[in-house]
Amino acid sequence: MAYRLRPSEPFTAEFCSVARQQLSKAISYLEDQPDGPHEAIHDARKRFKRIRSLYRLIQPDAPDFRRQENARIRDIARQLSSVRDATALVGTVTYLADFAASPEEKTALETARTTLTARRDRIAAEEHDLPAKITSAIEGCREAIDALDALNLSDTPRKTAKHLGKAWRKQLAKAHAAVRECEKQGGAESYHELRKSGQAYWMHLSLLREIWPSAMQAKQNECKTLVDLLGHEHDLSVLTELADKEPSLFGSGDRLARLLAAIINRQQTLRRDAMEKAQGLLAERPAEEAALITLLWERAAGTSSGKTNRNAAEPRKAEEESALRGAR
Repeated sequence: MAYRLRPSEPFTAEFCSVARQQLSKAISYLEDQPDGPHEAIHDARKRFKRIRSLYRLIQPDAPDFRRQENARIRDIARQLSSVRDATALVGTVTYLADFAASPEEKTALETARTTLTARRDRIAAEEHDLPAKITSAIEGCREAIDALDALNLSDTPRKTAKHLGKAWRKQLAKAHAAVRECEKQGGAESYHELRKSGQAYWMHLSLLREIWPSAMQAKQNECKTLVDLLGHEHDLSVLTELADKEPSLFGSGDRLARLLAAIINRQQTLRRDAMEKAQGLLAERPAEEAALITLLWERAAGTSSGKTNRNAAEPRKAEEESALRGAR
């Protein structure tokens, strides 16, 4: 089953099916570990992000469930993060080396990669409790699956559409607020918030893509570009943080200066490109796009279930056509 919510199906059953699938895949990665425990953790954590974004969509209908289960999945992901984060830093300097401004800068970055690789291996060797953490994560995932049995959401197309529209508007409003903070503050935390909002938006576009496949796919592609840019930007911010906390890791002052110069130069480019992409992607107001999502879901779900009230739908026809024109 794909990562999507089909409007043709009862919403509670469809939602729980998608959630169980993602949780089951996370369990499978952690149990089987075909490419080793660290790659398994990386794959499982990607599923955890999908689950948390899925749960955001039911915040208006089941706030207590969403709060409880979001906290559960967040805590599971956190306990599996240390080696993966150290591995990501190695990838960051490898990425950065492709944009080195001089042979000396490239040498400094290659030296940093060697240092960070040794650091990653040391952290991995010291993480003796990793098997226990993985076992605990698997148990947590199974508890999350069991919790879905008690979930009861609105299944009528109109109520479901209303709740989805409300969640969509809230998430888009957060993305718009993050853009404004980036324009005003321009700090690492502002861009990190925009990245998280972009990731959630990408996943929501995937989840609801059946209500308007061509438009959703086009927006999803744009959003993926934004998320990739901000992902590199965030990795560079994490690397800067480590250099500030542990400058001795990177050798002489000259090597550290070259590393920081490389980070700043690349980060400025990434931020500029990301802002341009975000402003285009988020050009529509949250309320307008949320209204469109509401209309499209209700129409798709009502048509699929055969419950569309023609007389009730007619007054909304002009509004829907106007919204569709605005989104093209």
